[in-house]
Amino acid sequence: MLAEKNIIRMKNRKARLSRIHKNKQLYLLLIPFLLYYILFVFRPMGGMVIAFKDYSVYKGIWDSPWVGLKYFRDFFSGEYIGRVFKNTIMISLYQLLFGFPLPILFALLLNEVSCKKYKSFVQTMSYLPYFISMVVIAGMVTLFLAPTNGAINILIDKLGGEKIYFLTKPEWFRPIYTMTNLWTGMGYSSIVYIAALSGIDQQLYEACRIDGGGRLRQAIHITLPGIMPTIVTIFIINIGNILNVGYELIILLYQPATYETADTISTYVYRIGIEQANYSLSTAVSFFNSIVGFILVSIANYISNKVNDVGLW
Repeated sequence: MLAEKNIIRMKNRKARLSRIHKNKQLYLLLIPFLLYYILFVFRPMGGMVIAFKDYSVYKGIWDSPWVGLKYFRDFFSGEYIGRVFKNTIMISLYQLLFGFPLPILFALLLNEVSCKKYKSFVQTMSYLPYFISMVVIAGMVTLFLAPTNGAINILIDKLGGEKIYFLTKPEWFRPIYTMTNLWTGMGYSSIVYIAALSGIDQQLYEACRIDGGGRLRQAIHITLPGIMPTIVTIFIINIGNILNVGYELIILLYQPATYETADTISTYVYRIGIEQANYSLSTAVSFFNSIVGFILVSIANYISNKVNDVGLW
């Protein structure tokens, strides 16, 4: 019995080595990506130990004294924890409610366009904002919303309304941030759904048309089920990133007058770590953020596997 197991194990090993040898060129292409992740993703994780030390630039990471959970306690007992958590969750929910379904809808509508030239033109134009520098995007938003000569305020004035200094109004920050992100990211985010749509068997649509199914019925019974694994995967990833609100655009647009609704965990980490040089506290906050993100991804993945039998693992 043991001999048979050893023979099976050797056969499996030979089959594995044969498969690797057969696809060696593909494995060689993986080397740069593996090196990137080892050097710039996994190796820097060792620096997370700063969260448990009273880190000093002069002493270095390993010579700095251990303080245990001191900086975690400082964060949870700080005056800004309620504000940054609330703002992070609210902005993430805005992104999830509007930023998640719109690329799907855009991909579905684009899939219905029969003219290839027009379809390619619309696709290209929708991708362009993603490649514009965030500094330029913030400058454009500031110009459009300028209180005196901004296009939006000029339009409001022409319609008989009163001009608004949008970027100093806390209640306007979240809608402005969400709409800006929708404009810059909707087209690029739709790429994965367009790719998934191209993989659906066209014979299914033909069979549905023969049975008398129109465009709506095809979309409900063929298109959506066909891209559902992709939708679920992207949704799980978004759930995991619910506390990782991008700080670049926020930092470029917010100011002390809008901290009430604009200050998030990522901007708090930036201010504490870069501006105040409190690296231990900023690392502790980032470490906690990563743990929560991992827990959320695991929960979302578990629920998805139970309900739809689709998940990341």
